[in-house]
Amino acid sequence: MLLNKSENFFEIGIDLDVKTYDIDFAGIVSNIVYVRWLEDLRLAMMAAYYPLGKQLEQGFAPAILQTKIDYKQPIKMCDTVFGRMWISEIDSIRWIVKAEIYVHNKVVAIAEQTGLFVKIPCMRPILLPDELAQKYSEYHKSLIPI
Repeated sequence: MLLNKSENFFEIGIDLDVKTYDIDFAGIVSNIVYVRWLEDLRLAMMAAYYPLGKQLEQGFAPAILQTKIDYKQPIKMCDTVFGRMWISEIDSIRWIVKAEIYVHNKVVAIAEQTGLFVKIPCMRPILLPDELAQKYSEYHKSLIPI
């Protein structure tokens, strides 16, 4: 779902499901599941704002360079989980997305991923696609008070 009245660029929020196979030997969600949830959030964000299929048609795709996750509280099997993600920074090549994972409206994990776009099939980095640069520029102009 798209969040209304967001001040964050390309913000998205979705429900995240805890599966029985997500639970580790201690009865909590395994750390690797958070990485999958970040992928789910990025795919939802792209579907809403900058479709992956369109990127692939144009010969490029996003690639992750780094993932950081701060686990604040464990998640258990029956918890209701919600995640939100947005693009926090963009430069000519790299972008950074930030995410928060919630259980009952409480932040239980904070994450950040750094990525870039690569040309397919050579997988070499490319400059930020013009369409995304334009959208980001328009977003920043909309934040400036008149």
